[in-house]
Amino acid sequence: MIQVEANECVVSEAGVQVNGCAVSELDVQAAQRMIDFVSECPSMFHTVAALRQRLDAAGFTYVPEGQRWNVERGGTYYTVRNNSSLIAFRVGGKLDSYHFQLTAAHSDSPTYKVKAVPELAGPAQYLRLNVEAYGGVMDHTWFDKPLSVAGRVLVREGNRLVSRLYAPDNDLLIIPRVPIHLDHQANAGFAPNRAVDLCPLFSAGALKRGAFDAMVAEDLGVAVENVEARDLFLVNRQQPRVWGRANEFVSAPRLDDLGCVFISLEAFLAASNPHDVSVFCCFDNEEVGSNTKQGAMSTFLRGTLERLNGALGFAVEDLRCALAKSMLVSCDNAHAVHPNHPERYDECNRVQLNRGLVVKEAANQKYCTDAFSRAVFCALCADAGVPLQAYANRSDMPGGSTLGNLSNMQVSMHGVDVGLPQLAMHSSYETAGVADVRLGTRALQAFSRLMCASMVPTRQCSPRGWRKSQRFRT
Repeated sequence: MIQVEANECVVSEAGVQVNGCAVSELDVQAAQRMIDFVSECPSMFHTVAALRQRLDAAGFTYVPEGQRWNVERGGTYYTVRNNSSLIAFRVGGKLDSYHFQLTAAHSDSPTYKVKAVPELAGPAQYLRLNVEAYGGVMDHTWFDKPLSVAGRVLVREGNRLVSRLYAPDNDLLIIPRVPIHLDHQANAGFAPNRAVDLCPLFSAGALKRGAFDAMVAEDLGVAVENVEARDLFLVNRQQPRVWGRANEFVSAPRLDDLGCVFISLEAFLAASNPHDVSVFCCFDNEEVGSNTKQGAMSTFLRGTLERLNGALGFAVEDLRCALAKSMLVSCDNAHAVHPNHPERYDECNRVQLNRGLVVKEAANQKYCTDAFSRAVFCALCADAGVPLQAYANRSDMPGGSTLGNLSNMQVSMHGVDVGLPQLAMHSSYETAGVADVRLGTRALQAFSRLMCASMVPTRQCSPRGWRKSQRFRT
């Protein structure tokens, strides 16, 4: 039996009417909070630092992986791996139906990583950076943009190695295009060579070899010889913004997947459930396959839940029973239909901006949604008055994958894949709908409030109190 607690939320407030969708001042405020968060998170390491700051402010206790855990009912905790992945959990005070309610998003975005030997000489005394693609980058979107770098630097302090965040607030780099006068086929099809065309310009001659490492050391206030290693990535310095005559759009770098990180955290902090263990996951390395020590395919989630189970005094058998009753919402953005190319999208499963969170499904299970998880999530959102949309790829155009099916290889449970609709996914500057930020947060809040005595569909039944109205809006 599944019970849904409906929250009192109004779908629209007074605002500008846009094709039947109201974009209110509250929507704009929520979108602005999201892009403020994005601005705090130029790298996966900064994302985890920003999450820790918010969790600390909310009274959560940090439990390091390398120490024994003291966990109590009614407590709130988080743990971190590699300073780039984080799992937070709120332990219910009752736990009369011990299970987990999880959301998972990822901290990384497609970009370019600076190599260990960072500099390349060029003609006319140019100095360039030596970079390598990280994830499925849309290369052409990185040209002629103000760029910088961000990440972490490992610094020697006496006999210790200390991880330091690094994100200089300066426009430091650019990747210039060859002018059309010298490349008459520039508009015919641009296929840049990543070893030739995508080397950011760092200096025109004023700086010499060694200047990049010297800059990092100087900015951190340490000697160059004390910088032992670094994980630094290119950052698009274009400013995030809400825009449009009717404030319909929000654009920013790294909306995939910091938009879902933001709404997942907002929902996690706002909606408590005394009957379960609510879990917020933010994994690194989704864009490169998740098969790292801190990715969704790692032991991070499994180990966290096992340790939590033991610290609460439950047996291994109790954990297995709890997982069988648990559910994961995998949160990673979805493709909104393109205004100029609707033919690239499934005719019946297209999604739009400002129409609500998207439930994604694929026959090849690259998305983990199935009929049961779709029914549960859609029904609880319907009872909470929150609209949803349905997405599927064209049958002749396979799409990508995300966290849900990968994390289930380590910790198996019911799962549904959702995301904010957006345009230009994997571009260096992406666009989403302003109203979807609040709508997505409300949908995840409804999930967080869900209480289920058993989520195993053992018989055909119709849960009492659920409306028979349409569950999806497409």
